[in-house]
Amino acid sequence: MPPIINAQGISKSFGANPLFQNVSFTVSEGDRIGLIGPNGSGKSTLLRILAGDVRPDSGETAVRKRVRLSYAEQDSKFKSGDTVRSVVQNAMERAAVPESERGTRFAETLGRAGFEDVEAEASALSGGWQKRLAIVEAVVQSPDILLLDEPTNHLDLAGIEWLEALLEAAAFACVVVSHDRYFLENVATDMAELNRTYPDGLLRVAGSYSCFLEKKEEFLHAQSKRQEALENLVHREIEWLRRGAKARTRKSKARIDKAGELMGELADLNARTRTGSAQIDFSATDRKTKRLIELEDVSCEMGGRKLFTGLNCVITAGMRVGLVGPNGSGKTSLLRLLRGESAAANGEIHSADRLRIVYFDQSRELDPDVTLRRALAPEGDSVIYQDRLIHVASWAAKFLFAGEQLNQPVGKLSGGERARVLIAQLMLQPADVLLLDEPTNDLDIPTLDILEDGLLEFRGSLVLVTHDRYMLDRVSTVVLGLDGQGGVGSFADYSQWEAWLEQRQKMARTEATKTTANSPGRTNGERERQGPRKKKLSYLEVREYETIEQRVADAEQVLQSKRTQLEDPEIASDSQRLVTAHAEMEESQEKVDALYARWAELEKKKN
Repeated sequence: MPPIINAQGISKSFGANPLFQNVSFTVSEGDRIGLIGPNGSGKSTLLRILAGDVRPDSGETAVRKRVRLSYAEQDSKFKSGDTVRSVVQNAMERAAVPESERGTRFAETLGRAGFEDVEAEASALSGGWQKRLAIVEAVVQSPDILLLDEPTNHLDLAGIEWLEALLEAAAFACVVVSHDRYFLENVATDMAELNRTYPDGLLRVAGSYSCFLEKKEEFLHAQSKRQEALENLVHREIEWLRRGAKARTRKSKARIDKAGELMGELADLNARTRTGSAQIDFSATDRKTKRLIELEDVSCEMGGRKLFTGLNCVITAGMRVGLVGPNGSGKTSLLRLLRGESAAANGEIHSADRLRIVYFDQSRELDPDVTLRRALAPEGDSVIYQDRLIHVASWAAKFLFAGEQLNQPVGKLSGGERARVLIAQLMLQPADVLLLDEPTNDLDIPTLDILEDGLLEFRGSLVLVTHDRYMLDRVSTVVLGLDGQGGVGSFADYSQWEAWLEQRQKMARTEATKTTANSPGRTNGERERQGPRKKKLSYLEVREYETIEQRVADAEQVLQSKRTQLEDPEIASDSQRLVTAHAEMEESQEKVDALYARWAELEKKKN
């Protein structure tokens, strides 16, 4: 049977810059293809060409007749007013799903995806749930082939595991662009890398991601040997030409032509193999202290709810802690405790004198209008890195930026390029302890490898929050796990925490079942006397509950800034500005109080 999609010799350029040239790519029934490549290699563009949304500059793309194709883009977009129900129903209508099948397919797909409130507005969902809805929208159309662009972005660990199970059990073929290495290992049956290093612009291997790495190593080794042999051949031919060989005979002419071909092949090989990599090396201080932060029987509360209790931990020099837990379990609150931004409800936290902590925020933002030059070197045309003065052009080159990009606005950069700017800013700050909150978003696999190497070589300590399971296992020396119910434990790796969490959840379900079974039956009159049963949280309330901890923290930060303004002598001496500042402070206080009250209300309803 012919392939579902057969793209042969396709090329695509934007302006004068070619993304890829003469690439061939096929998708057959049952294929689960993981597509990887450096930032800017054209992975998303290739998906759009396969989907028929973009035409290649050259080459042909043939799609089997009557094939149903679904495409979930990297950024999920929903119209204002669309609900979960309308998005899914409209998708089934577009795909002409028979009326008799729609009800069952609707309930089954949304149920497995974890949606409870189907009337929730799609655009109001969190990033992770918008991503789930975009995938569901594609899947309910019963496609023959599914194209997914970075589907694990914004998904939490539970969402990633849901998607893995969905793809592993699916009958349709799929092409997935992803940088999540464990996800690729678990899902892909074929791997393809789009990269100019390869003669055909693409290397495809049948097998898992780990199998691909082995074959890639073999290919690059063989290519290196060929490059070395070519260099020797070209060197001999050049020496022959320098001796004044005359092109009188047909044999001499043929040898000169052959020398030209060899030189051209070597030049092409050199151009393809000349690749750059970001240089990531975090600056540690010269601190000799071994015990940096000590937590003794620490408990944390917010809005009357205990996030975790009885935490005992000592962060020592060189220790690398992976911090994991469900949404709302207290990861953000623990980072705030470590930074000294908030106080523990119980227990004690001791920090070494003059401890320097550098924080990489998950909700980090860059001013889109500032130039790359100013983003990398805010104070001038140079930066000071590890006591050395480095020109901004050289500093930019460390992160794979060309000199002509320095005057380009940051808003024009890709997601991966913006992530590299943020890492560059982080590297300029000497630290005893690095606190990293989701640093991997938008980074390609080569840059992820280099980031991990940089973290492994960092002489200080770090606490890492990430959904990248591969990075957790590679970087962490210990995993600190929260269960979302107040429990906390220390583990050797992510898989141990996952088993512990599953066991605790199983015990909780068993206990709840016993309690229900042992409860004596109640008559209707008893039910009326005891009042109505508690309602569980709705879908929207669950989403609100998952984010309320961060919103409380943000509101408290705003409140603190308003209080600081009141202490400003310039404002205090201006009666009009003082009245305005006081009103803003009171308004911020009311917002904080309202959030705490809402948190307590949701907590009571949940339990």
